[in-house]
Amino acid sequence: MKASAFVYPWDVNGDPEAPARLASLGVEQATLAAAYHSTRALTPRHPRHRIVTAEYAAVLYPPGGHWEGRPLRPYEAGDWAPGDAYGEAAAALAGAGLEVHTWVVLAHSSRLGAEHPETSVVNAYGDRYPWAPCIAQPATRAYLVDLAAEAAVRPGARGTELESLGWYGLAHLHAHDKTGGVGLGDAGQYLMSLCFCPACRDGYGGHGLDAGELAAAVRGALEPVWRGAPSDGGWAGVEKLLGEARANATRAWRDGTARTLQEAAVAAVRAAAPEGFQVLLHADPVSYHCGANAGVDPAHILSVADGVVVPCTSGPGLLEPFARQDVAGAVLAANLTVVSGMGGSPGTLAADLAEARRLGAGELRLYHAGLASDADLEAVRQALAGR
Repeated sequence: MKASAFVYPWDVNGDPEAPARLASLGVEQATLAAAYHSTRALTPRHPRHRIVTAEYAAVLYPPGGHWEGRPLRPYEAGDWAPGDAYGEAAAALAGAGLEVHTWVVLAHSSRLGAEHPETSVVNAYGDRYPWAPCIAQPATRAYLVDLAAEAAVRPGARGTELESLGWYGLAHLHAHDKTGGVGLGDAGQYLMSLCFCPACRDGYGGHGLDAGELAAAVRGALEPVWRGAPSDGGWAGVEKLLGEARANATRAWRDGTARTLQEAAVAAVRAAAPEGFQVLLHADPVSYHCGANAGVDPAHILSVADGVVVPCTSGPGLLEPFARQDVAGAVLAANLTVVSGMGGSPGTLAADLAEARRLGAGELRLYHAGLASDADLEAVRQALAGR
């Protein structure tokens, strides 16, 4: 079972021991960030720093000249990843014998929303989500497709993993997040993630909905939730709150929008990439879910990409809908957090790996080699040694 560990350029650059340390875990691959969102990250072993603050979403390499004159363009990183930070780290990791794949975060950028507020998701109350670009807007879609191709296909990379290639919504874990006071549940999260920007209003119209009436219906459906009434889980809860016909029309619009973006982005990556380049998506098998693991239809996405990376830290159940497709050659990678302080369980990695394999996973992803303690990494070494 091939294993890869996620890593940032700043985990490697300036630490000559980092590549060999990563290789010593027993992984064959490093999944290295090439375009990433804002973050504050621990670097517990780096000789020069302990905390890296990435102030905004940025590419971690010099962007190409084709972005000149375009209003929507990627931001270059600041002093947390200067120059071609990705390229420097990739060369060091390859020198340690690791296969390097890019890790590309797409529809998630607070700076884009702050500087271009018209690009953001707008909820039924008129609130903008600056961290969430609306993937229905033509200019935003063109930007995301071109960013995917450029950031994915870096020199020497053998493949890519595309994160947040779909809808983002309310659930975001924003800095100092204060949105947990009311338990929205799965259904409430969906309603609070519906977008009402001009492009989406037109899109709803194409599915027989009046956008103004829909927004009013969403607000009305949420009123009991704000007062503390529980909302039913799953899609049945959405249909109960919004009405079956109206709920299914919104989902048809959003599912179609996400699918065509995923198709376009993967096609653009393939067109820019050398033969044999692997394209995976971070994915959730429930198409109406929002976030870093884009909600997808399993059959559709496995007909578009080479496979998926599936979150399994809370259990491997999300693997099954993808495994049931039985697509020959499709990569099914189980993503397990191995940082104890972030909810991971490196001590049970061997058992978790075995269960993921039983449910159809053929590869393993470890989040995150740069963030983990020495004790966590030792547990990973022991687990992988027993594969």
